[in-house]
Amino acid sequence: MTGKAPGDRPCSPGDGAARRHVLRFEVASETLALFREAMNQLRRSSGTRLDDDSALLLMARRVLGGPSDDGRASYQVALSVCPDCSQGGQQAGGELVPVGVEVVAMADCDAQHLGLLHAPIANANTSAHTGTSATANAHTGAGARAKQTIAPATRRAVLRRDHHCCTVPGCRNALFLDLHHIQLSSEGGANEVDNLITLCGVHHRAAHRGELNVVGSVSRGVRFQHADGSDYGQVAEPRSVQAQAKAFVALRRLGFSERDVRRVLAEVSQGSADREQIESVLRSALARLTAPRASS
Repeated sequence: MTGKAPGDRPCSPGDGAARRHVLRFEVASETLALFREAMNQLRRSSGTRLDDDSALLLMARRVLGGPSDDGRASYQVALSVCPDCSQGGQQAGGELVPVGVEVVAMADCDAQHLGLLHAPIANANTSAHTGTSATANAHTGAGARAKQTIAPATRRAVLRRDHHCCTVPGCRNALFLDLHHIQLSSEGGANEVDNLITLCGVHHRAAHRGELNVVGSVSRGVRFQHADGSDYGQVAEPRSVQAQAKAFVALRRLGFSERDVRRVLAEVSQGSADREQIESVLRSALARLTAPRASS
């Protein structure tokens, strides 16, 4: 609720992207019954436990719908991304709402890009860092020609290979799907079939939040793991998983790359640190990330 993330000091300014929001509705009894049934259906189709945030994310994406052409990215919303600091915002009701780094990373995996646009007219709803921004979306009608992150033919091939369904074990979501780079495109991963898998919105976000690890390649075999490195779907240590995931978010907010954060957290999970305490995990991870490298 405060806009602070793990690792922030009490005096640190709040971050709109980290802030939690409360939704409240007054509805009739039949609406409540239908809503509960819809939420249950979403949870059944995902094959995994969904919190309210993840379930509502899936519901919203299904309502927004996806493109009829499998070659086009699923994103139907505009994201403004600062080319200097990589912070992003999403247009919603005339207001630019800050989004987390994981949302920007999701769009970097699979979206259409309009390129560098002129700065918007300043007003109370635009933040300073969006002055000159790269916009990633599927339909804007802004007059610019969008560039697809993944070639349409490649996107269609991956979706056919994965049977138009999320590839996470137990998940049966087959609507509003994204393609995810196993080796991140921002860190050199290629837009090739062997490096791409199909994920639903919830699992794609989980992957970029550090809650889900996807390792390997399609040709050699893909492994899905919890944040602590245990196989996805197997018995995991909830407190260890939560600490690792929170540490991932905190370290990403400090500017460390996903690849480096995953590497050090894997080392910490195998070491002697108390994996159930986020303070201990963060301390051990930071020591590894900031340690001077040996000269070659």
